[in-house]
Amino acid sequence: MSGNSTLTTGAGSAIGWTQQVDDAPVAITTADDLIAVAGAGGTAWVLDARDGNPVATMTLPGGLLAADFSADGAHLALTGPNGHALWRRSDRRTLIFETGAWSNAARWSGGRGAAAAYEPRLAVASGRRALIVDAEGTLLWRTDPCPSTVTDLRWLRAGRRLALAAYGGVYCHERHSGAPVAEYRYLGSHLRLAVDPAEKWLCSGNQDASIHIWRIRDAADLTMSGYPDKIARLVFDDTGRYLASDGSPDITLWDFSGKGPEGTRPKMLRAHETVTALAWRPGPDAILASSGDEGRLAVWRAASGRPGTRQRPAVEYEHDEPVTALAWSGPNLLVSAERGGTIRARPHPAR
Repeated sequence: MSGNSTLTTGAGSAIGWTQQVDDAPVAITTADDLIAVAGAGGTAWVLDARDGNPVATMTLPGGLLAADFSADGAHLALTGPNGHALWRRSDRRTLIFETGAWSNAARWSGGRGAAAAYEPRLAVASGRRALIVDAEGTLLWRTDPCPSTVTDLRWLRAGRRLALAAYGGVYCHERHSGAPVAEYRYLGSHLRLAVDPAEKWLCSGNQDASIHIWRIRDAADLTMSGYPDKIARLVFDDTGRYLASDGSPDITLWDFSGKGPEGTRPKMLRAHETVTALAWRPGPDAILASSGDEGRLAVWRAASGRPGTRQRPAVEYEHDEPVTALAWSGPNLLVSAERGGTIRARPHPAR
């Protein structure tokens, strides 16, 4: 990693910067004034969001797959093919847990803006189970095994319920419950979960090139099919109105306002050959960033365009290499990572 980042002046008082890491980035997560970049080879870098300079580095043997900051930015979780790791901001301590189990994801309970008294808990996908640990890594409870490897997980009900994606459906657990207390069944391999902020809808992106949608209160369901490829990226905006997904060269935006998307057509966003990342800007404006393996980064206004028509981006940036990960650091700084290890932070105007 280079010792100094390159700074560029952006719009207004905002500052953009670039930084170089010596690994292929697979994930970015942000919290307050920190940005964490996870590399495929197992090294993670914590960067200062203001200038890109390094704050800390850590390594999880066996590689990395995902990263997640706690809501208060005090703790960072990393997961990989051989286990997980926890980093603490206060003293930069790193704890490594080499479980030998494939760990595809980890999620801290509690939303952004949680109270100061919030005690974070972390759910870690660990093989066919989820492990629930505290910020010190102490095991609080674990779920019974799912039918297959857990591919994603989401907290519900302010951290009182945990949803796991695995083969055959989504399995929901209450605190300290090994067996699921509710199941949302759909035959096939579920890869990604998305839940709207109001927790009305539970959605899964699937290996069979479909999105399955359940209404949480009564498990009424529907399937959005016809995609040419699997759905590996699926995310709601902060208002819960729009669900963005990959699965084709067109990003699809499903509108969940009113009674939901049943019987409607999605908006289609065309800028990439293969979509590599999706990230909604925080806030109510429904601005989406996307990236592709052709090296393009695009910014979209979801409210523009009409269902069933292809929309062009509001802003585009071209890169020499594929963009592999995206995240917003607050509403005005868009952070991207390229396959060769270049990290770019670009100021984005509020409107």
